[in-house]
Amino acid sequence: MSFARPFRAGALLRCLPLLLTAALLPATAMADWPERPIHMVVPFPPGSSPDLLARTISEPLSQALGQPVVIDNKPGAGGNIGTRMVAKATPDGYTLVYTINGPMVTAPELYKKTLGYDPLKDLQPITLVATSPNVLTVPAALPVENVEDFVKLARERKGALNYGSVGPGSSAHLAMEMFKSEANIDLVQIPYSGFPQVISAIIAGDVQAGFMVPAITMPQVQSGKVKALAITSLQPSESLAGIPTMDKQGYPGFEAISWNAIFAPAGTPAPIVDRLNKELAQIINSDAVRKQLAQQYFTPAPSTPAELTDRIQKDQTRWNAVIKRLGLSLD
Repeated sequence: MSFARPFRAGALLRCLPLLLTAALLPATAMADWPERPIHMVVPFPPGSSPDLLARTISEPLSQALGQPVVIDNKPGAGGNIGTRMVAKATPDGYTLVYTINGPMVTAPELYKKTLGYDPLKDLQPITLVATSPNVLTVPAALPVENVEDFVKLARERKGALNYGSVGPGSSAHLAMEMFKSEANIDLVQIPYSGFPQVISAIIAGDVQAGFMVPAITMPQVQSGKVKALAITSLQPSESLAGIPTMDKQGYPGFEAISWNAIFAPAGTPAPIVDRLNKELAQIINSDAVRKQLAQQYFTPAPSTPAELTDRIQKDQTRWNAVIKRLGLSLD
């Protein structure tokens, strides 16, 4: 027993160089990152709004990191397929996802059996990129000028007015269902394959309302083919000047925001997350990117990872209540 302590000390001294080398490896790897191209998955088709905004971000990010940032479009299941791919990817900083709120907020409640990932456990927030409200849009010929007029008309024609959506569980569907509940009105959902089809139906008078993305509806507002009654942000929007909020028209706290954000697989090393967050904040706040975001009616909104996590949690609480009330499942 008398030689046990010296033996252990000697063994530790012999192992010390190996332990130091192992401890230094992660720091060395982080210092060298990135050493090869980074793949940014966009879980939507080329030419879609998320795709356009991701490409706006990817070029200056490539310049900042000194490596190409390659856009990989992986559309399907409302963005869930591409988001799930990144959630299961190696957390080494070489795979990111540029996605919207649907796959991160409403998908876990809508696809409880088949989603295949947990947004808050399997993905590491990097930063929020931008936000945009929806626009309550009606035909130009509809005899209403504001939300109060529309609610009055809907009550007079109970069950006779339709609204367009891009399918059950979509932002257009859930926002309108929340509005219906708060306003105590009865509207019938007519689902379409996309927002271009919805705006065409509104113009034709086939449906009498819809919560629309601004990039689709505003050109038609400006041409006089439809009317914009309200936006769904709590604060007025610079790019949608003159359109009052739902909040200021008798529906305090009414908010239905679309947002874009960037995530990495959970477990991505903190130094990489911090570097990406810092570089992206500068890019998003740059004049060139702000201008391009404004053209799509988005407001730049870079955040910390913790702030993005908080937004997801609050949005899940808000929309899960609507989904549960509707008894909606897409599994």
